[in-house]
Amino acid sequence: MPRFLNKLAVVTGSSRGIGASIAKALMSEGAKVIGLARTASELKSQNYLPINFDFGSASVGQIDELVADIVKRHKKIDILVNNAGIIRRAPAHQFTETDWDDVLRINLKAPFFLTQSVARWWIDGGGMNQSPDSRLKIVNIASMLSFQGGITIPAYTASKHGIAGITKALANEWAPKRININAIAPGYIETENTRPLREDPVRNPAILARIPQGAWGHPDQIAGGVLFFASSPDSDYVNGAVLNIDGGWLAR
Repeated sequence: MPRFLNKLAVVTGSSRGIGASIAKALMSEGAKVIGLARTASELKSQNYLPINFDFGSASVGQIDELVADIVKRHKKIDILVNNAGIIRRAPAHQFTETDWDDVLRINLKAPFFLTQSVARWWIDGGGMNQSPDSRLKIVNIASMLSFQGGITIPAYTASKHGIAGITKALANEWAPKRININAIAPGYIETENTRPLREDPVRNPAILARIPQGAWGHPDQIAGGVLFFASSPDSDYVNGAVLNIDGGWLAR
């Protein structure tokens, strides 16, 4: 029996990379996936329902309206994966206010208020009125930069430290409400965000030399961790955790 049969999952940043891999993995286990992204998706499936949505320009009110519309159409949300994110690179002493605001808005503010809106629906009756075995599973995509400082990415580092922090803070408040909220901290994964590093003749070999497994990760390897956090009963007693999927980088 597929683990997510009859489950509705919402995945942000689902058009490519890690988000697309997460959406495909959930669908392979029976879920219907609503993909939120500002660009056209590479995914084509009757179980994939794309919605064009730009968290970079959306207000909190528009996020609330989005959640209300999803619930109205589908009657529920079982899983939320906050994956959408951007990165801007510049030396810290030259980092602009615009880049700072853009990164924090998409990487931290948007996932908090989207999570808040989904949790509010659940707590105010949408989920709590379901069977006592039902749970809302929320998975945030953090980063190894939730624990380290990085180089020339101060806003990204701040946002990912924040994601790890709110994962723990919200677990403290919502665990009694049958909500499980956890995070995945990917290491160096082959995505568009990391293309400049993989193409850098100096940084790429230096990164590979420091990863114990000696290779970049693939988005599908992040999806496996998300499936664990999203499933019941596998992760029903896991709350406020941050799982590193990094080839051993943080253990070095």
